[in-house]
Amino acid sequence: MAEIRLRNTDERIQGEDKVRAFLDKQNVLYEHWEPSKLPEHLQQKFSLSDEDKAAILATYDAEIRDLAGRRSYKTWDIIALSESTPNLDELLKKFENVHTHTEDEVRAITAGRGIFIIKGDDETGYFDVELEAGDVISVPEGQPHFFTLMDNKQIVAVRLFIEPAGWVAQPYADPAFAK
Repeated sequence: MAEIRLRNTDERIQGEDKVRAFLDKQNVLYEHWEPSKLPEHLQQKFSLSDEDKAAILATYDAEIRDLAGRRSYKTWDIIALSESTPNLDELLKKFENVHTHTEDEVRAITAGRGIFIIKGDDETGYFDVELEAGDVISVPEGQPHFFTLMDNKQIVAVRLFIEPAGWVAQPYADPAFAK
């Protein structure tokens, strides 16, 4: 289950209802898909074949199509990152800068853990959303954020897009942000 850490107070928000209520106030969609629905051999597998990716997409086909229909997403894929990913540290550095997009950034975590750092309203400031298998999040277009991995550096996620080319990051310089 997702957990939130407010960066300016170090307060933690836990529990699905409290997390959802907080994220709703920040205009961030949060849902939960059943992680045990995924075949057991894929629940902790982070280096995926094309067949593995197709199996994950097939397992969550109804959930993906439901979300896509409600939010006008047109295409989706699977991203899998782990220590076995070539040049993982360089890849993460490229994305560990605050940016925005011209469409929502959506991730449905199917295995592992990741973290979104998101700029909230003026009172809230930046907050971390720690995600694990089953968590689904959509950061709205134009909202400053970035995504990275937790210390174990393992994640598999379904990503949904409006534009087939995917997200294009627009750098967001913010002196208020501190890592």
